[in-house]
Amino acid sequence: MCRNIKTLYNFDPPATEEEIRAAALQFVRKLSGFNTPSKANQAAFDRAIEEVTAAATTLISSLVTSAEPRNRDVEAERAMARSAARFPPRSSNGGRSGGT
Repeated sequence: MCRNIKTLYNFDPPATEEEIRAAALQFVRKLSGFNTPSKANQAAFDRAIEEVTAAATTLISSLVTSAEPRNRDVEAERAMARSAARFPPRSSNGGRSGGT
């Protein structure tokens, strides 16, 4: 699950509230072990998401750097290239050799 949490700091344009909340949701899911909590745990789950979102927003807005902001499109292309290198496409026959 946590592989879905992306770096949100120092991008142009800056991370949106929705992106920060999505990262908080993934973090709470990982910590709790629940993808969807039971009704009994829903309030605690929702409260944790709101608190983590607030903490992450405070953190991101408080950080300083002299580095140039990263471009989202360039970073997405780099991530796709890394993924393609790690997981090359399969052949159409599912990787099996033909004809026996």
